[in-house]
Amino acid sequence: MYTLGIYIYLAIVKLVAMLGHKKARRMIAGHKEIFSKLKEGLREDTEYLWFHVSSLGEFEQGRPLMERIRAEHPEYRIILTFYSPSGYDSAKNYQYADIVCYLPFDTKLNARRFVNMVNPKMAFFVKYEYWMNFLSVLKKKGIPTYSISSIFREKQLFFRPWGIFYRRVLHCFTHFFVQNEHSKELLATLGIKSVMVVGDTRFDRVAKIQEAARQLPLVEAFVEGGRPVFVAGSSWQPDEDVYFPYFNNNGGWKVIIASHEVNEERVKSIENRFKGVCVRYTQATMDEVRAADCLIVDCFGLLSSIYRYGKVAYVGGGFGVGIHNILEAAVYGIPVFFGPNNAKFQEAAQLKECGGGVEIHNADDFARHMRLFTENKQAMQMAGDAAGLYVKNNSRASQKILSVLGF
Repeated sequence: MYTLGIYIYLAIVKLVAMLGHKKARRMIAGHKEIFSKLKEGLREDTEYLWFHVSSLGEFEQGRPLMERIRAEHPEYRIILTFYSPSGYDSAKNYQYADIVCYLPFDTKLNARRFVNMVNPKMAFFVKYEYWMNFLSVLKKKGIPTYSISSIFREKQLFFRPWGIFYRRVLHCFTHFFVQNEHSKELLATLGIKSVMVVGDTRFDRVAKIQEAARQLPLVEAFVEGGRPVFVAGSSWQPDEDVYFPYFNNNGGWKVIIASHEVNEERVKSIENRFKGVCVRYTQATMDEVRAADCLIVDCFGLLSSIYRYGKVAYVGGGFGVGIHNILEAAVYGIPVFFGPNNAKFQEAAQLKECGGGVEIHNADDFARHMRLFTENKQAMQMAGDAAGLYVKNNSRASQKILSVLGF
């Protein structure tokens, strides 16, 4: 039934691609190149490590391991596979992987062909990736296979009475490196004991990002003058509905907005709704940004460096499908605001618990917390220190994993 479902899914993707869906088209085009790319790129007498991630978020979790291995063990070559077109498109030129391609659709034939061609010394699946045919082939061939930064909850299919067939996939892993004790306890109920709690490798990634943060002269000019700076990252319109009323009625802060989507419609919407002077990052001069109240980041790739210039950060998505990466802001030792849709993100709960994160429910709630931080600088500093310490104390998951694996 599982394999049949994969074939049905493949047929649907092909149909949707034929109807003009751009993401499906990119996926189908990329899948056509997988085995030719492997044939051209694989080298004989070389040991490969295979990392599989779903999309960009999981890629960020896998990066600390891949980069440590390449730096310390250059004798290994790395193959990186993606499920998502958006993840693949963003990382297809990743310099620390020797081959980057899509994961073939999980049929028995594809799984056998891929694993036989690559013959990895080890395989790593990041967070939620459980492809039954691939994992079965890896187990049959005796290839050590690891789940990295995985996290489990009672509501997942594995732990439901009707999930008895699918939970077999978990027994294909050699070892689980999980994010928390609860995940370890849940796996134990299925008789899985090869589990180690190491935390989330994303903490290592954001620490590395902080070390490599770029100096941005235009942003530095914007923050001149002594007014505190509020940074809204990965912002959507529902997020702006929450924080715009406060800043439109309180001129004491400067605001940097990095929208999750960058297009003319979104940028114009921000310009029309914000009452102060707005400038666009890609168009403004130094003198213009110094005089502005709001800097709109109308390009990608700068947000992780921009958080460093803020006194308070807001990370969007919490009034939609879920919050974006709050650790990228917390690593700089500043309080982090986010919306209520964060139940699936344990870092949100932990950041709230330690005092470094603030869950916002509406515009009045946002205004109340901003008034507190504006009037009480010590409270703002304490919250920021708590956020920074939280990230620091949860780092080094990658080192723990690599030590167990003998690297």
